[in-house]
Amino acid sequence: MTKGKRRPIGVDLFAGAGGMSLGFEQAGFDVAAAVEYDPVHCSTHEFNFPDCAAICRSVADIDGAYIRRESRIGDANVDVVFGGAPCQGFSMIGKRALDDPRNSLVHHFVRLVADLRASYFVFENVRGLTIGQHARFLDEIICEFGKNGYRVVEDYQVLNAAHYGVPQDRWRLFLFGARKGHPLPEYPRRSHEPPKNGNGVHGNLFLRSTPTVWEALRDLPDAEDYDELLDRDWVRARFKMPTEYSAPLRGHETDPEDYTVPREFDSTLLTSSRRTIHTELSRRRFSETKPGDTEPVSRFHKLDPNGVCNTIRAGTASDRGAFTSPRPIHPYSPRCITVREAARLHSYPDWFRLHVTKWHGFRQIGNSVPPLLARAAASKVREALDIAPRRPERSIELGDERLLSFDMSDAAARYGVKADVVPKRKRMPPEAGVHG
Repeated sequence: MTKGKRRPIGVDLFAGAGGMSLGFEQAGFDVAAAVEYDPVHCSTHEFNFPDCAAICRSVADIDGAYIRRESRIGDANVDVVFGGAPCQGFSMIGKRALDDPRNSLVHHFVRLVADLRASYFVFENVRGLTIGQHARFLDEIICEFGKNGYRVVEDYQVLNAAHYGVPQDRWRLFLFGARKGHPLPEYPRRSHEPPKNGNGVHGNLFLRSTPTVWEALRDLPDAEDYDELLDRDWVRARFKMPTEYSAPLRGHETDPEDYTVPREFDSTLLTSSRRTIHTELSRRRFSETKPGDTEPVSRFHKLDPNGVCNTIRAGTASDRGAFTSPRPIHPYSPRCITVREAARLHSYPDWFRLHVTKWHGFRQIGNSVPPLLARAAASKVREALDIAPRRPERSIELGDERLLSFDMSDAAARYGVKADVVPKRKRMPPEAGVHG
């Protein structure tokens, strides 16, 4: 290994739309393969990462050889495998949680890390995994990695996205590990501190201030000014002056710590911004709610323009009722935020597109790791590899826009999987005056 002579290779398991893929790419990795069993999410990932092999399969059905064969990895070394395996069942007295079939995906994560002989892994999950009896499950995971030849940073940490420049209060567990013979990574030091009490001020003079909600959204056109957004998710629009936070996301300024392969896109387009229709009663209630408070009927949180966003959640999957998670209320307009506004609050750049439907788009954001948080973790893995970041010498075009509008049947046909691999969504009645 020669320092600075190559971009390290990463594999994303449980990739979703690609929040962690983007964060690792920003840190200087070439993400060569992304495994995601949901065909709709897989097609969105393919659009945004046209150079990455989108593998629409369950991790339970593939091995390392399959991933190498279906991507451009071949016989090359895999430097890191990363992802967040769902954890649903926990230990009872005298039982191992990894023996619970609901946790088989965690077992397959460990298996694929070892099968690919990855130098490093990053396991991401909910912070609740560190609490009480759930922590026993985490100990089992660490033990399982040890049996497969991996050392783990046992003083694991729960990181808040707001401490790494994301205008959102979002805590996630990160577990770092290295194959024996490789040095363990360190955890990233926090670089930002969120404002306290919504006054834009924090108490640590040595950290940068986390961008506020309004710094993330201020330059975006108001979706309600464009009737075209009632029928589609994009429009050519006039943006306002960008902020320090939004300028790199719009491509107006170069982020010196971003080593992404540049994407070619039209920065005059406002995308992922299909409007939501609210009743007049809902709009009045939204207007009467103070910033930072929760509207009492819908239970929607109204964003404080001078604070950070509450955790953006995904809601339930189609096989668990397809409930829509409460969407934040815009700080100034009497409506819920758009998918693009949620993406800004999650640190996605404007070239990154989500599925054209609001339901899929919000789920793709709510289920993903904010790219800036993933970048902070990925940078420490790259440092442990002793590979200096290398800026790409070319730009690439994004994928076919039809990938963003596939329904489950279309997406399943593209990847050669059954259309019922994810149970169909059951339409739920509109709630709190929100339609669509």
